[in-house]
Amino acid sequence: MIKAKTSYDQILQLLKSHHTLFQEVIPLIASENIPSPSVREALISDFGNRYAEGWPGERVYAGCSYIDEVESICIELAKKIFNAEFVDVRPISGVVANLVVYSVFAKPNDIMFALSIPCGGHISMGKIDFGGTAGAVRGLKVEYFPYDYDALTIDVDKTKKKIRTMAANNEKPKLAMFGGSVLPFSQPVKELEEAFHEVDAKINYDAAHVSGLIAGNQFQDPLREGADSVTMSTHKTFPGPQHGMVLSWERYADQIKRATFPGLVSNHHLNAVAGVAITLAEMQEFGEVYARQIIKNARALGQALYERGLKVLGEQKGFSESHVLWIDIWEHGDGGKIEGELERANIIVNRNLLPLDIRMGRHYKHPGGIRLGTQEVTRIGMKEEEMDIIAEFIKRVVIDKVPPKTVKKDVLSFRKNYQKAYYCFENATEAYKYVKIR
Repeated sequence: MIKAKTSYDQILQLLKSHHTLFQEVIPLIASENIPSPSVREALISDFGNRYAEGWPGERVYAGCSYIDEVESICIELAKKIFNAEFVDVRPISGVVANLVVYSVFAKPNDIMFALSIPCGGHISMGKIDFGGTAGAVRGLKVEYFPYDYDALTIDVDKTKKKIRTMAANNEKPKLAMFGGSVLPFSQPVKELEEAFHEVDAKINYDAAHVSGLIAGNQFQDPLREGADSVTMSTHKTFPGPQHGMVLSWERYADQIKRATFPGLVSNHHLNAVAGVAITLAEMQEFGEVYARQIIKNARALGQALYERGLKVLGEQKGFSESHVLWIDIWEHGDGGKIEGELERANIIVNRNLLPLDIRMGRHYKHPGGIRLGTQEVTRIGMKEEEMDIIAEFIKRVVIDKVPPKTVKKDVLSFRKNYQKAYYCFENATEAYKYVKIR
């Protein structure tokens, strides 16, 4: 029988061990980031123990005076940074933010356009057959955007043709979901805005991965290109806590507010809202420089890997216009195998489907690719020179087949110099330091 105190001690030790691990690895997961010490302070505050159902100033609960002030600041900062008429900061994740939009702009059995998962779509856009949120939870019928496999983005002409054909057959889409999980390049929102709006379809842009780049004015601006709404998570290129957000226009405000609460959230994790507010202030001050360096690092890492013999997709377009790199790794081993080998060398990446993997009979557990992101290494102070060093580490494991434990020794030495978060107001506490408060 497991003793309570034994479990208690074990859990706390595992938490500490995790922090030690991330002090020693090169973090290249494209969907993660490290928040500033100030955000970590917000996350352990008493805000996390409270409820504030409803809109600021219209709460169901008492005791919300300071919570209301923080959430109102968060909303106003987001409006300014993203140039949005309306912002709801209550969705607790990017998936919940997408569900808000699904609830506002579509009904069960309506048709929605989205990217397939191998082409960069997110599981929240997935069909019912795959257990995707859109299909399995909201009951939407998902049609895939035609994809340009060379340009690594949506094919404009084929999409227009598909919309016209569907409309002629009385199968008009109600929603178009741009964005996704692998966005090395911008998507043709502006080019397709008229085609979707002509058939009365609404347009959402899932900016979960690129919201920090949008905030820093370094990527496309979906609201100015015709989107009716933008959804996001707040912990990828936007370096905040795990949470979500919806940006839109005032004409949709009441519908979005009601879909969020009482529709999809009750407690909306008020400590995370405070963390998002702090991150928005950081991004207002440092966001442009940070976002620009993320992209510089992605392109530098892509070039360095390409020069060392790895098949980095998008070479004709400079490998990336965002934080993410997509690499065809198949000739060196499947993505799952390579992910494991790199992890043993203290290089953290994730396996990822390539656009043609399903057609080639490959599975998501053993796909043809890996995905890298530069937002977290940028956050801890790395620049182009460090990308060349990281590329060499990866090449030694993947191509040269040097034992991972040998490369790990060099990674540990390299990583010692990058322990603080930058692009924030204060960084006295190391980024991955385990803080004991008990």
